[in-house]
Amino acid sequence: MKLSLSLATLATAASAAFQFDALAYNPKQLKTGECPTVDSVRDDLAVLSKYTDEIRIYSVQDCNQGEPVLRAIENSDWKVQLGLWINKDDAVYEKDRDELIRLAGVFDYKKHVTAVIVGNEAIYRKEQTSAQVAAKVKDVKQALAKLGLESIPVTVSETWPSYDKTLIDAVDYINMHVFPFWEGTSIDDAQSKAFEHIYDLQKAAGNKRVVVGETGWPDAGGNYDAAVPSLKNEQRYLREFICRAQLEKVNYVWFSAFDEAWKPTTNASDVETHWGVLKGDKTPKFQSPMYDCTGFKPSSSTSDDSSSEESSEGSSADNNSNEIDSLDSDIDESSDESSEIDESSDESSETDESTTSNALSHIGSSMSTTAASVVALVAAALF
Repeated sequence: MKLSLSLATLATAASAAFQFDALAYNPKQLKTGECPTVDSVRDDLAVLSKYTDEIRIYSVQDCNQGEPVLRAIENSDWKVQLGLWINKDDAVYEKDRDELIRLAGVFDYKKHVTAVIVGNEAIYRKEQTSAQVAAKVKDVKQALAKLGLESIPVTVSETWPSYDKTLIDAVDYINMHVFPFWEGTSIDDAQSKAFEHIYDLQKAAGNKRVVVGETGWPDAGGNYDAAVPSLKNEQRYLREFICRAQLEKVNYVWFSAFDEAWKPTTNASDVETHWGVLKGDKTPKFQSPMYDCTGFKPSSSTSDDSSSEESSEGSSADNNSNEIDSLDSDIDESSDESSEIDESSDESSETDESTTSNALSHIGSSMSTTAASVVALVAAALF
């Protein structure tokens, strides 16, 4: 059979082969939390390059992490979402903003920076109001415009109930966090719960793009109500969320790249060191591809389902669970913060907040597929 794939088709397939749109990444040393070096970041990216070409960091000033990350991705195709940390002390934000501006004079932001994220759950932690954070978004936009970088989108990362109209109006796109685990949701209902929030926020966002800035599931630690951390559940949620996100063209950042032993375990559940798709020794928790969307059917995410729809949802959940059971042999059972900047996913009070907030969720344009799909595509064309 004649070779029917053009170079453009191959290039498109190759670029789509990454298993994750982006990964949440803290460049600090995984075991100790010590500050990163250019070499340590390069070592991490060499591992992560098998899974994505984009990372999200949470501060450019803390531990001086912005510079080694940007230096490590120079002359490469890596992309980065740069974070500015916000807490009660505005001086922390100002130092991050000033470092963002300084680094813009050193590195090629237009090539490598896909977004600037102003704050991470500062409103959720009740350290700032939405109006205060919105003012900081305006401040960053003005700073970037003075540098000729107004094309770089500026947003805020917040839990889905924290995105009110003030914040929606301020950002270029919505960057929401959704963690069914922290709502005490069972794994059977997790996919549906996540997309309920996504749909709500899409309605509230109008024409603005909604992106999931963080989502994930831990593989170990204590239960949180009906949410049970396990390797099997982590892979199931990973598969169900990502496969549905691909179907519905929702971009996301998966939380997180690595298990990080330096994070604190004193919050509502001792799971904070277990969110990575790779272990603390940088080996993968699951064989590659980490998920397979073959046979995937999304469960219902509406609140007014008929009994027939509920029955369909049950069969869909059973089907997806069976798919994960078939992947059990692929799971590597040997699974392996104590810092000013802690991007931990502790959203344990979202359950209470969800009863009073009903306008929040997510969109985007997800183009990722598995490497296995690319191999199949090439094989089909060649043979």
